[in-house]
Amino acid sequence: MFLMFRSQVEAALGDALRTCGYPPTDLALEVKSDYADLTSLVGFKLAPFLKREPAHIAQTIVEHVHPQGFIGRVEVIGPYINFFVGEAYLHETLRVVLEQNYRYGHTGASGTVILEHTSANPNGPLHIGHIRNSVIGDTLRRSLQHAGYDVETQYYVNNMGRQIALVVWGMMHHELDERKKSDHATADVYVQANADVELQPTKLLEVRHLMRSFERGDEDIARLFEDAVQFCICGITDTLKELGITHDVFVWESEFLDDIDGLIDELKRYEIIENDGSIHIDLSSFGITNNLVMRRSDGTSVYATRDIAYHVWKAGRCHRMIDVLGADHKLNALQVGAVLDLLAVKPPEIVFFEFISLPEGSMSTRRGHFVSADEVLVRVVEKAYEEFDKRRPKLSEAEKRSIAKAVGIGATRYDLLRVSADKPMVFDWTEALDFERQGAPFLQYAHARARNILIKTSMEGDYDPALLSDDYERKLIKICAAFPAVIDEVTLNLRVNVLATYARELSEAFNQFYRYMPVLSAEPSVRRARVALVRCVRTVLRNALSCLGIEPVESM
Repeated sequence: MFLMFRSQVEAALGDALRTCGYPPTDLALEVKSDYADLTSLVGFKLAPFLKREPAHIAQTIVEHVHPQGFIGRVEVIGPYINFFVGEAYLHETLRVVLEQNYRYGHTGASGTVILEHTSANPNGPLHIGHIRNSVIGDTLRRSLQHAGYDVETQYYVNNMGRQIALVVWGMMHHELDERKKSDHATADVYVQANADVELQPTKLLEVRHLMRSFERGDEDIARLFEDAVQFCICGITDTLKELGITHDVFVWESEFLDDIDGLIDELKRYEIIENDGSIHIDLSSFGITNNLVMRRSDGTSVYATRDIAYHVWKAGRCHRMIDVLGADHKLNALQVGAVLDLLAVKPPEIVFFEFISLPEGSMSTRRGHFVSADEVLVRVVEKAYEEFDKRRPKLSEAEKRSIAKAVGIGATRYDLLRVSADKPMVFDWTEALDFERQGAPFLQYAHARARNILIKTSMEGDYDPALLSDDYERKLIKICAAFPAVIDEVTLNLRVNVLATYARELSEAFNQFYRYMPVLSAEPSVRRARVALVRCVRTVLRNALSCLGIEPVESM
């Protein structure tokens, strides 16, 4: 609804500008909920051209604005033109939400999206930093699909290179602990292998030999690499499943080895530099001072070259290509994007996320200094269970365990999403599960509260939306109306924290409504209208939680 209202405001302002004889310009529309449903600062935009005061321009424009459709009224305050929704907007929102149900929020988007996320090296278990990537990527997938896109999620598997060669070397020289989950057992040998080569640097020659043998097609060595990677990936995917995350395709880095020669030949039209057998490309024309190494002097390829080939392959299979990457990949992404530009291939849209740490400190898989995602998830689920054991002691053990898992996983996901991806954060699982804060438990409780109301009553026939005239009710309807616009913002600008904020605001507005607007005890006609509103809220909140990957529990 909000997208339609905005479109109508744009049309009304455009007509007014033409009537006034003013030139077309940026309408400078902003959401200022404390003052109006939409505010235009177009007077400021026109002032330099018209050589008049913004307030005078705004007053002239408003005299020629004709409210229509969802626009209830228009007023001018100084240089600001304020637009307010009318009753038709509120009534139509209720009708559309109740009619569309699970589809509400669909924006009519179309096209194929290839979304790469997680892609952690298979040298150990995921830690909390990895799953910030995973949760952002999975929320984008869910939101893009809800908007209407056809989405394929990919995990780009590093199955070659120094780190994996170290894993293979470690497995050749150390026993795997079969009692441990496969990714944790892999981390043990990886840490041991790193310690070994630090103590005896000559051992690194053996690791490099493994790398060269793999690239030269040694089938026995290739089998060792494949087995080691598959062993670790099994553990990683089990962790992701606990978070409700799956990938459609696992693309192995080595699949693009055969494309390297052709890629380098195509790039020889540009500033290719050969030095002692190594091949570089000069990207200074893109403002990148570091030459990109395409091939080492020993003939082995590098990660960036294979990454370029991977992106060329992806670009030919989708309308939008999206990568979720850690901030430490910025230079590599810049270099890859520059080379793709030289090849006339559209570069990916990238969500960079900043690092995350635990109160215990920073993490390093190489040195074995990390807290695995598995450990974090066990902690949050157990803490959630303790809370429900105290709050709802009469629930069955199975119910408490089921709700605790949904709340613990939801709390983890929400806490990783609530902060803008470009900001570093500390994940504190005790705060994430604080029932007094407005995190995932707060959202899930609001959903459970709405469902509980609906269980106890029904709409009992038609309802009159005009009876929903209180500010608490109108505010709630307006927030529900904004959901498709939020999905649009998330899918176009790839900002998942916007959805997390929206779900919190909807839950908060519903709790205010519940506190001051009785539903079950209201007189019949008002009760029917408020029950319709509760159904509307429950639908929108459920859809928002689904996009966030948070289970909308039925009772808490």
